[in-house]
Amino acid sequence: MTLLKVSNLSKKYDSKPAVNNVSFAFDPRKCIALIGPNGAGKTTILRTLAGLLKPTAGSVQFASMKTDDDIRKYIGYLPQHPVFYSWMTGKEFLVYSAQLAFLTKTEANNRAKELLDKVGISDSKDKRIGNYSGGMKQRLGIAQALIHKPELLILDEPVSSLDPIGRREVLTMMEKLKEEMSILFSTHILSDADKVSDELLLLHQGQIVESGPMNELRQKYQTAKIELEFQDDIEKYKAQIDQLSAITNSYIDRNILHITSNDIMKARQEILRAASHRNWPLTSFTLNRASLEDMFMKVVNN
Repeated sequence: MTLLKVSNLSKKYDSKPAVNNVSFAFDPRKCIALIGPNGAGKTTILRTLAGLLKPTAGSVQFASMKTDDDIRKYIGYLPQHPVFYSWMTGKEFLVYSAQLAFLTKTEANNRAKELLDKVGISDSKDKRIGNYSGGMKQRLGIAQALIHKPELLILDEPVSSLDPIGRREVLTMMEKLKEEMSILFSTHILSDADKVSDELLLLHQGQIVESGPMNELRQKYQTAKIELEFQDDIEKYKAQIDQLSAITNSYIDRNILHITSNDIMKARQEILRAASHRNWPLTSFTLNRASLEDMFMKVVNN
């Protein structure tokens, strides 16, 4: 059963397309990552789905949505930079949000307590939000987005501004939440998408250039990568390795030479043979699966 169907969605600003004829659909209880570089159109798509922007063309349809329904009742939305009333406590903010969603006072209090427990900040419910850490504020923001029991939770760059501890807290919570509902989140941190998402929408210059379940995309773009470290200047070895017949691409990052090949075993043999014959000061040879970042670069560059 399809939860959400987006058809031919476009959004222009002063005749310049930010999103261009985007279509996708996904099923309930999936975590979908919308990835792409800054300026690719991720936030525009999410704000349009949340009903905050009117599309230039196209439609957004939930399976349970009736004609003339307000789409916002199906969606919980957390913007990239949420704003809170710092003088409120966490509980007061959630009760206030619940009443804005037309819950009664009793329902609002019960729902606030339930969500404070769910997002793991019930011990801080009576603290002023101004004293919350970044991770706690993101948890509170997610609780606010869940207050009316939406079918889809939309998160715009939910961990980009957090420290490593806050990022781990929010990603762990997303892992748990996707057992109960669908999550669509945007990010340019590809390792985060790799950790929690079931499906991927890869956006580039306002268009979806690749999409599908993570396991299928891994098989489609499956490559292996060799990582090399040397005792001295890595540049001169890169030039020699690039001349080997089995090498398709190489780059240096943090003094490590990263190599990809369509025939990784042949590349391995050629590199080790050259290292032995030319007496290279090779200190490390590692064979790794290509990352989501490698897949992203391959798709975008094509």
